[in-house]
Amino acid sequence: MADGNTLEAPAITAAQHAEAMRDYIREGEAIARSLGNRGPIRYGDDGKLHAEILSAYWRHGFYVFENVISPDELAELRRDVDELLERAPATPDSEHDKHGRPAFGRDFAKPPFRYAKPLSDPLGGTTKNKGRHPVKMLDPTPNQDAPVWTINGLDGNLQLLDSCLRLYGHPGLLSIAAAINGADFVPYNEVAFIKEPGLGPSVAWHQDGTTHWDAPDWDAGAHGFNFMAQLYPSTPSNCVWTLPGSHKLGKGDIKRLVAESGSERIEGAVPMVCEPGDVMVLNRQAVHGSFANTSADRRITLNAGFFPRHRVLNVTTEKLDGVTHTYDAERIYKRSRIIALGIDARRQRFPDEPSFVYEPLAAEQDRIVWNEAARAELKDYNLLDMYI
Repeated sequence: MADGNTLEAPAITAAQHAEAMRDYIREGEAIARSLGNRGPIRYGDDGKLHAEILSAYWRHGFYVFENVISPDELAELRRDVDELLERAPATPDSEHDKHGRPAFGRDFAKPPFRYAKPLSDPLGGTTKNKGRHPVKMLDPTPNQDAPVWTINGLDGNLQLLDSCLRLYGHPGLLSIAAAINGADFVPYNEVAFIKEPGLGPSVAWHQDGTTHWDAPDWDAGAHGFNFMAQLYPSTPSNCVWTLPGSHKLGKGDIKRLVAESGSERIEGAVPMVCEPGDVMVLNRQAVHGSFANTSADRRITLNAGFFPRHRVLNVTTEKLDGVTHTYDAERIYKRSRIIALGIDARRQRFPDEPSFVYEPLAAEQDRIVWNEAARAELKDYNLLDMYI
């Protein structure tokens, strides 16, 4: 270690990086498979999420729900994301896609596509994202035929793809949100993480929460959680890794963890491996991150985050861009209406599936309808994203 932020290591190739990860992957996956925190969505006799699932989630800080997304819905999500990526700007500043057509998304207030250099770590050891990524990960050298830029994320999934909006209204997933955060849970944001094989950048170790660490009533769920829906296999080489139980320990010292481990491969961390169609829930206070994807496997993860309402109401804080916001009741109401839109969009597509009733809007949920007028309302909805 040269200092607290930089790993002192020579340049390595993608193949050398994959080799260096081999033993770490084998050990971490063995632990992950033994934790007992994966399986289908199950309910108890009271109709609520099974107590065994909740116990495992609160013990480890994450849970893998298997086979949540049906094969047909999964195929539709994959197709829609691929079609969207084909229409992305060819480079971050381009007005055209790689086919020479006018690029999609230039009319949104917030750019929907995120770019990074292949296999890079754009956040670690910088002040970006309020400095929550204190240690830089290794930057393997990509193959010579790698592009200058790779798309590593989408922002505002629900306005980009109707299939994402329908998944957002999934009754099983929303029941999990209510079980963990309370029936009056509120939304954070919806983004996608894209790790193309041999190109996907790393996301340096971090904890998501920044607001409530010193709160007198802090607890293990103070900063909410993220759903992570997997469209492709989430393997040890391309997936998110986490330190089990770290969500219960308060603000972690990531620099110390890396220094004690002797490398970016933090001891005791495990890969959150998933099959296509699985949806993982991860506590936002857990120490987690992902390595550069030097594997041959693609990962696309659709994220949707939720908070306990009482942790958000009337909170004034800076979002990751440094802009200060106050989350009053009106803002929470406007942003939470999107949940009801997702529920109705799903009801229209899957009329035989029981719809979730979102308690804060139960009295008006039948009047919140997904149609073309609602589509216009949805545009730039993510400007109201809430972050704690």
